[in-house]
This record gives sequence, structure tokens and C-alpha cells, in this order.
Amino acid sequence: MQIKNARFLKSMKSEADYPSLDMPEIAICGKSNVGKSSLVNYLTNRTKLAKTSASPGKTRLVNFFVINEAFLLVDLPGYGFARVSRAEQQSWAKMIEGYLSRSKRLRALLILLDIRHNPTADDRLMFEWAAHFGISVIIVATKADKIAKTKRFAQLQMLKKNVGGGVDYPIVAVSSQDRLGAEALLNEIEKVLTI
Repeated sequence: MQIKNARFLKSMKSEADYPSLDMPEIAICGKSNVGKSSLVNYLTNRTKLAKTSASPGKTRLVNFFVINEAFLLVDLPGYGFARVSRAEQQSWAKMIEGYLSRSKRLRALLILLDIRHNPTADDRLMFEWAAHFGISVIIVATKADKIAKTKRFAQLQMLKKNVGGGVDYPIVAVSSQDRLGAEALLNEIEKVLTI
């Protein structure tokens, strides 16, 4: 799959803001600062489609992007960011849960994990949620440029083992910095969109 055009559609804070387009959705989730918005920009080959920041917590709403006028890419707020108020954390959690539990068009979750670190309890909870509701998952191992090429395969296997629960999820190493993994990830997205 190639992304030929991409545009921001809208942000959602509550169910009333949900877009009315009848398109399949691919949602991007992960810890704060794992690279969700950077991934949107990298996949779409646009530098400022999704707002990014060096500090965690930039995405504070559920953001919808129309891709190739064929499907929606949904950028969810990050989880596990301790430097915001408890009320803000709960607001983000409510938005994420509200989106995930109500979306009728969600085809897959791209769960982003930093390739350098073990998955957190919050990460594992996302996998459990997806399994419970029968949602397809594609693991996206971000920041692959931060480790040696010779160590990537072992790290990918470690991530799969620690979150899989016996499920053989597809996993793709990506780096927006080194322009790595976009084609492989878009191929995985295409598979779930054509099921």
C-alpha cells in the first residue's frame, strides 16, 4: 500500500464529536512519547500532519486523519504519563476507552512499544483489551534506530514474548529517523483492511 494523500479530519473529546464518515479505522496507541504522532507523519510522508513534541503528552484528544480517502488513521492520547494531573490522566483514559469501546469500524490497533524497553503493565493491558474484544493487533516497535541492527531481531522476539499471551502478533520495527519500516507496516495495515 502507498499513501497518496492524507488530511486531518477532526479531533474528538467525547462521543458526540465522533466523525460521521463510514470508513474502516486503524488506531494508534501506546505510552506517552513512544512516537505515535511521529509515526502518523512518517507513514503519510508529511512533517506536520500530526503535532509532535520532545516532551510527552502532546496528543490530548483523539485525532482522526483520512488516508487515501479510504480509511481513517486514529491517533489516540498516550497513556502512562505521570507528569500531568490525575484528572488529566483520567480524562485521557476515558477518551481512549470511549473510543475503543464504541468504534464499530475499528479494524486493528497499532500498539506502539519502544524497542529498547520491556512492555509496561499499561502496554499489556492494551493487549488484553484487544484480545477481549477480538481486535486485530499489529505491534509497532518504535525507535529502532536507537539500537544496533544486530540486536533488533532479539528485541522484537522479546517484545512479542512479553505481550503475546500465546498469540503470534505481526511485529514491525520502525524508525522515522532512519526511514525504516514504513513499507512493511503499510503492508500489514493493508492486510487487515482487506479482510
